[in-house]
Amino acid sequence: MGIRLTRPPLTMGTAAVLVAATATVVVAAAAPASAATQTFTPVADTYVQSDTTSTNYGTATQIVVDNSPVRRMFLRFAVSGVSGTVTAAKLRLRAISGNDGSANGGTFKAMSNTSWSETGTTWSNQPAIDGATLGTLGSVSRDGWYEIDVTGFVTGNGTFSIGASSTSTDGAYYDSRESGADAPQLVLTTGTTTPPTGDPVFVGAGDIANSGSGDSATAALLDTIPGTVYTLGDNVYDNGTAGEFSSYYDPTWGRHKARTRPSPGNHDYNTSGATGYYGYFGSLAGPSGRGYYSFDLGNWHIVSLNSNISMSAGSAQEQWLRADLAASTKPCTLAYWHHPLFTSSSNHAPSTSTRPLYQALYDYDADVVLWGHNHVYERFAPMNPSGALDTARGLRTWVAGMGGASHYAFGTIQPNSEARNSSAYGVLKFTLHATTYDWQFVPVAGQSYSDTGTGTCH
Repeated sequence: MGIRLTRPPLTMGTAAVLVAATATVVVAAAAPASAATQTFTPVADTYVQSDTTSTNYGTATQIVVDNSPVRRMFLRFAVSGVSGTVTAAKLRLRAISGNDGSANGGTFKAMSNTSWSETGTTWSNQPAIDGATLGTLGSVSRDGWYEIDVTGFVTGNGTFSIGASSTSTDGAYYDSRESGADAPQLVLTTGTTTPPTGDPVFVGAGDIANSGSGDSATAALLDTIPGTVYTLGDNVYDNGTAGEFSSYYDPTWGRHKARTRPSPGNHDYNTSGATGYYGYFGSLAGPSGRGYYSFDLGNWHIVSLNSNISMSAGSAQEQWLRADLAASTKPCTLAYWHHPLFTSSSNHAPSTSTRPLYQALYDYDADVVLWGHNHVYERFAPMNPSGALDTARGLRTWVAGMGGASHYAFGTIQPNSEARNSSAYGVLKFTLHATTYDWQFVPVAGQSYSDTGTGTCH
């Protein structure tokens, strides 16, 4: 079968519209108050072919749409255990790696027949694709993930069949359910659409998505945590290409894209100009592709910076930062970027070129700084720009590079390092109160490391 999904499926709704995975998303400051996602893989999928009328392809590792010969594909999902209102439903498919792609990804429709046999369906006895059109995919590329909005068709528990065909002689091939982690997905979101009440939640990590499973596990944590999501760079490996964002990031952390405020890392810049990063996140990554911007959450001013461009005193970014901080009326400030000024990891040394940004934050009495780059978790006591303990004005800092990429090790432990872990994936969650904040390292399933505490704004 020809659609490959490497990450947990996205939820789908009753009406389906196919949308390319690169569609732009409007930023939301917070997630639904009680939203939850559930992912379903097909209980059956197959395709039929006009020149092999008695052949069944139910055990194939691909599903196909084509017009020469004519090929039609079928998927069936059994949805159960869903409570509450389905607010979004997405069908997600991955184009297989062994095909060059297609200019026409197919037209997807609802089907009334939900009892067709995966191992018995042939061209001669195929079920009718007789329902409403859910959506159409345009060009698809190998290893890319593609998405159809089926919110109007999948509305709750039940059995749902979807069929697809194509008018193009350039066939589109997707991974089937026999492909394991790359199988098709139906992702359902349930819950209210009312923003959460109470103090804002800010949650995320850095060094996130690759061909492994760490990012799937941390994305599952985000499914249960409302609020605004941040990223600390190296969003996708190895080179930040559009294809990698589509194949690795989008199926996991990508389902939280609308509430994400990212920052770029050096791997994102392995693609010239970080065009994969800026193309994927669009306006969520700030204006003009410069990679730095700010916003407010409750009583907090939040600043996302770019440690892959000039940060020297007097640089455009440093001058912008000082003007931005001077204009803020919020009593508390949190900043984040990729390369850490302080770290005890043996893989990447402290990035002293970031010191002018830290100095500006210190000068304006900021409170918290977050970094990635080293694939570990480390918390430091409040420090001044020289790294000396400063309980009066110092910024409390974290290295939180445990988003999914393989772990690094610690070397010489640096002064004022208070908490460390190099074995657990997880996310770092902040609850931002009026003049204080709570932090919590939230580990993935199967891990027990924890680190929690409370800080006060200057």
